[in-house]
Amino acid sequence: MTDAAAGRRPMLRVEGLGVRYGALVALDDASWEVAAGEILGIIGPNGAGKSSCYDAATNMVRRSGRVFLDGAEVTDAPPHALAGLGLKRAFQQNAFFAEMPVLDNMAAVLQQARGTGLLSSVFAPWREMARRRALEAEAAALLRRFGVPAEMHGSRPGSLPYGTQRMLSIALAWGTGAKVLMLDEPAAGLGGGDMLRLRDLLGALRAGGAALVVIEHHMDLIMSVADRIVVLDGGRRLATGTPRQVQADPRVLEAYLGR
Repeated sequence: MTDAAAGRRPMLRVEGLGVRYGALVALDDASWEVAAGEILGIIGPNGAGKSSCYDAATNMVRRSGRVFLDGAEVTDAPPHALAGLGLKRAFQQNAFFAEMPVLDNMAAVLQQARGTGLLSSVFAPWREMARRRALEAEAAALLRRFGVPAEMHGSRPGSLPYGTQRMLSIALAWGTGAKVLMLDEPAAGLGGGDMLRLRDLLGALRAGGAALVVIEHHMDLIMSVADRIVVLDGGRRLATGTPRQVQADPRVLEAYLGR
């Protein structure tokens, strides 16, 4: 755990999460927590329950167990309410408005979070224009922060290099900010410089005080950025600890990393 996270209460805590699909037990009694300024990695072989764990934590699937966000129980909160409370997630597949320019994608997310009044648009259009310019400036700054350069802001997302599309998807998930950001295989399909940019972004978000939960198959990445790691196997928590502790755990070596 980083110094920023040491001694702090968990920003997100899940207790005894369970997910069943008929007779199939996808997740069984999974518990973990992550603090502000910490990166928690979740790893495990295919079918270990990683994505089910994310879906359960964000109430996107029927499940048992309890969820606490910033000290308050949010077990029954719907997914959109969780996002409004600061628990946000990005999915394995890139997600954006394909027919809108990149800048408009980001501005739309920011505007949705803040809203605007019809009366202001009708009776004070100059004020609405100024608000729009400020919104676009904020969107542009946020895109640059997440590694989407200004020369790409007028392009449609599908025309961007794949690595930049991944960064855009994370930026859109982040929006106006998050207490907890959950990322499902953010490094999928990345390599070289894109992987380094993702690593630096995760570090910067952690340094800014966010709590990050990252499912990842790229062991080099997750072992280099995570403060703690939870290993799932067969839907159950197999091990937890620092990257070094997990790498040395004989149960993990047998079940996942390979001897």
